[in-house]
Amino acid sequence: MSAPAEEPRLLDAGEAALVVEFGTTVDPAISDRVLALDDALDADPPEGLRERVPTYRSLMLHYDPLVLDRDTLAARVRALAAGAAARAATPTLWTLPCCYDAPHGEDIAQVAERTGLSAEAVVSTHAGATYRVYMYGFAPGFAYLGGLPKALAVPRRASPRPPHPANAVVIGGGLAAVATVPMPTGWYVIGATPSRLYAPERDPSFFVGAGDLIRFEAVDAATFNALTAREAAGEPVARRGEAR
Repeated sequence: MSAPAEEPRLLDAGEAALVVEFGTTVDPAISDRVLALDDALDADPPEGLRERVPTYRSLMLHYDPLVLDRDTLAARVRALAAGAAARAATPTLWTLPCCYDAPHGEDIAQVAERTGLSAEAVVSTHAGATYRVYMYGFAPGFAYLGGLPKALAVPRRASPRPPHPANAVVIGGGLAAVATVPMPTGWYVIGATPSRLYAPERDPSFFVGAGDLIRFEAVDAATFNALTAREAAGEPVARRGEAR
């Protein structure tokens, strides 16, 4: 018989938000508990609950204190957290094309130098892994991914590099991400995907959900250009499968 799950910590974030913390590390089991509670509250939300924000290790709950008092919400959370051991939603496995060639993988040489790998090994190691979407944050559609192989676990830059193009595939600090909008970054840009994870005119704007899995499929520059044109014409180029 497995040990009962540890009760989460409840932390107030001002007078209208409650953080439900399940752990302190990047861990799929902790993420499962976060998302299981998120699913349970989505299925039966208490009146006055305004927004749920899952992160690596916690779920932030924004609520209207004039409708839902803190103690009632806390009791509801404890009851649901004790019973919600598994997610209601089935994760999706997404395959995203990714071009690591110049000019898209502009930092691969630096990553190769820092890791002691060849540029080809950087690409094959990154493309050979399966990544878990833990959360969105920082910028619209910025998907934080776990599962980066240890061989590529370089620290972030000491200072940000100039802005990268949209849909950059980046690594840094032992994590991976897809950065959907151009911006300066301390992460290393090792490729780009023609798939638009974030499109404000689309419903939903973010088609990849927390808990989903991502694999990157290496494509050459000509294929990247062709897929970018298809995506721009409204044809999604990300392939969807069922995670097992």
